[in-house]
Amino acid sequence: MAAPGCLLHRTLIRSRSGPNQVSVSSPAVCRETLYVVDVQRYSRDQGSSVYFPQAVLYGEDLYDVTLTDGDCRLRVTLDPGLNRLVERNVLQSGSTLRNAAFVPAMAAQLPACPRASEGRDSYRLVKVEVTDEDDGEGGGARGTHVGGASLPWFGLTEPEEGPVLPLRANRSVFLPLWNNVDYSGEEWREAPPTDDEEDMDDEEEEEDALRSDVSVSKLRESFLRGVRGVAKGTVRHQLIVRIINKSHLMYYGKTDRNCDCPYKAVLEACDQTGSVCVVLWNSVCVRWYRCLKPGDIVSLRRYRVKHHYQAESNDIEISVNSRNPAAQICVLPLSTVSPGHVPPVPTYRFYNSKELLGRPHDDICDVIGLLIFAGRSERIRRQDWRGVELLEYRWLRLEDWASSQPIMVKLFSSSQPETYNRLHPLSVLVLTGLKVIRAPDRSHSFFLTNTTFTQVYCTGLGHHTKMSYRTLRPVQRFSQWLKGQDDQWALSRALIGGFFIFPPPPVSLETFMKERRGEPGFLQGAELQGEMERLCYRERRSFCVQAAVTMVTYSRRGEDHQALVWTEGAPSPCTSSSSPSPRLHRVSPHPFSSLPSPRLRQVSPHPSASPAPSLSLSTSSLLSDPSTPRSFRPVLSSSPLPSPSSSVCPLTPRSLDRRTFRKSWKRKLLQPSDTPKKRHPRVTLQPEQKNKTEITFNASMEFMNNNTDEVEEEDEDGDDEDTLAFITAPPLPAIPPVALETLPMRYDHAHREEQAAAVSLGGNVAAVANFDSPVEAYFTLRLRTLSDGTQVDAIFLPHSPSSPLSPPLHHHCNTWSSILSHGAFSPHAPPPSPADLIAMAAQLANQRLVCVLEACHLGGVKTELILSRAYHLIS
Repeated sequence: MAAPGCLLHRTLIRSRSGPNQVSVSSPAVCRETLYVVDVQRYSRDQGSSVYFPQAVLYGEDLYDVTLTDGDCRLRVTLDPGLNRLVERNVLQSGSTLRNAAFVPAMAAQLPACPRASEGRDSYRLVKVEVTDEDDGEGGGARGTHVGGASLPWFGLTEPEEGPVLPLRANRSVFLPLWNNVDYSGEEWREAPPTDDEEDMDDEEEEEDALRSDVSVSKLRESFLRGVRGVAKGTVRHQLIVRIINKSHLMYYGKTDRNCDCPYKAVLEACDQTGSVCVVLWNSVCVRWYRCLKPGDIVSLRRYRVKHHYQAESNDIEISVNSRNPAAQICVLPLSTVSPGHVPPVPTYRFYNSKELLGRPHDDICDVIGLLIFAGRSERIRRQDWRGVELLEYRWLRLEDWASSQPIMVKLFSSSQPETYNRLHPLSVLVLTGLKVIRAPDRSHSFFLTNTTFTQVYCTGLGHHTKMSYRTLRPVQRFSQWLKGQDDQWALSRALIGGFFIFPPPPVSLETFMKERRGEPGFLQGAELQGEMERLCYRERRSFCVQAAVTMVTYSRRGEDHQALVWTEGAPSPCTSSSSPSPRLHRVSPHPFSSLPSPRLRQVSPHPSASPAPSLSLSTSSLLSDPSTPRSFRPVLSSSPLPSPSSSVCPLTPRSLDRRTFRKSWKRKLLQPSDTPKKRHPRVTLQPEQKNKTEITFNASMEFMNNNTDEVEEEDEDGDDEDTLAFITAPPLPAIPPVALETLPMRYDHAHREEQAAAVSLGGNVAAVANFDSPVEAYFTLRLRTLSDGTQVDAIFLPHSPSSPLSPPLHHHCNTWSSILSHGAFSPHAPPPSPADLIAMAAQLANQRLVCVLEACHLGGVKTELILSRAYHLIS
């Protein structure tokens, strides 16, 4: 039991029964630092509404959070009003908390669980502030690395035994944080249960396990004829089959059901007489899913035969459950099975990169290839009759011997997290059960993606040596090709992580609009902002807006304070030129570039206590909402955008560096300011209220054009000094730096595990900065939406012919309009220099564009916004 002097004990002792009992209106607040040891997710059930009547407003998920003060641990339930902190990866394992407010809660719903006994105190976390403070020992790392897992539990006098169960729902296992497909927790057995655990009776143990008592065809015939022992009872006859295919886990938990382990998985199995679907239900999945693999020979007893729920009426499936009856499963070594009863081995349909070009849409195939690119993990939203679900996926690029055409795979989670999160370049991958997806109206563009039975096998994890496909001719031919490849050649092209889009959008507006048939149309700026605020962690969505370009910036990673900048300006009334002037400016660091993780402040999640919580930044920030991507700059009526009718007369510095830009624009690169960085609060979660602080933002503050005809050019160096002394201009609006996660990393074989972990969901993003990237430079385009004048900063990463991830490029003239519509430089001419591109940015002035934007929330207040295409909109 925790010592009476520990922080949690002092804070929560008042919440126990007695005269000083704490109520919901008077929570116990811990003013000192706490640390998050773990965050666990599960779905609500019927009983959850007793604890959280308003939970329906915040989705189907509940979260239990394990906290520590360094002396003991405490598991609390996160109030559903604070779920957004986890969904946007603000509150996570290792986070540092202050001002945590707790209220007592009813005992947990599972009285049989040791952690849910009536004598235990139960608490709910209702307010919290997530900080970025460091305690000198690694900050939030203290909760996870300094004995967090070995500390005693708050309120217990003896060490606790038994599994950790959800506190507020009748569930026996937790869900993974970021998808519903993978398993989570040590309860999912990797080794088969022993005979004692399976509770086999003596009579059945004495039976011969080497030959089948019944065949698949006999079961099907008996069931369809209505034989009572098969159609309406438990089948005790031993069935020996081989697993041909294995599905991913399917979670069917609902808020109106109380199933404690709502999982199922489907195995396609066969014997010498036919094939059948074997369905594992509920806790059988927990005990057996990880143990069973395609190719295994298994013995089944005490199962039920039912109509196949997705097939025709004359087909069957075998139901394997943990009760009514408790089925018995056993994995049999091949040597123990009678030769006459050995089921056939799995068959494969391997296609190489050349053969895939001719495969039809939705065709099923298997592939083997050398992994050259492994993308970061992202999520997309799927909504169907069952509700909303976020699906985790990543892009892979494989190469083989057959052609220069890569094999592109959009790989979703396949209930293999130990493999999925460790994929790195230069691995040999075998992916089975994929299907071909061809883009409409672009038959030459295709990729592969999952089916229900997709499985991933990877070198370094011991997979290939156990699989029968090793002896197949396509696999042997690939192996011979691989032996002749040079390591340096492969390493020079291997990449991991970063922004990636496939198939690339078309190069014409007409084709793009045809492909968007049936999808929502253009968004206004305010609608775009609202949609991006709703994004969850690593959720990816595409948007389309009509906009004009008001600023173009060329920057390099790590040098965001120095940039080449063109800004939209008004023509000078004292000159005949009507073209805006590009200039080389000093660009101030973006105010969020030095901010650590978000800070959360006191929140009351209950409508009865205060309005619903919303994320908002302090008044010293440029944004009115921390959920609002940093790229948004709302335009206020008090600060109109520059326009050709503006009365401001822009000035151009005279000949600041004649030797470099004598025939071009006159510019000078100023050194970055040495002003020390000021510590900012990050994100505060507080009750929603009317925003009384208007956001002032002077858009496109520019240097002013000087009339060069009125000044004699006598001495170049003297002119430069005089000009610098004469011109004093305010800095340009801050430009957001590119996020670490946006640019891909060059693969480093010595640090492959670190790189693989960094691009996974919830990984250590800071590690990305330790590795080189083939993309060091990028453009930032400031867009002004035509509908309501909202300003958006979007990163633009044009492909070059030498880029390892470059799609097939088309010839064009390398003007800004063609570069934006192709998303790349022309392969038939050297790309323009950055200075020339900024000088040519005046081509974009007053152009109406259809902009295709790719948004991905990166956690906290960071939202990546990429301009993938921009098409000129002809009036």
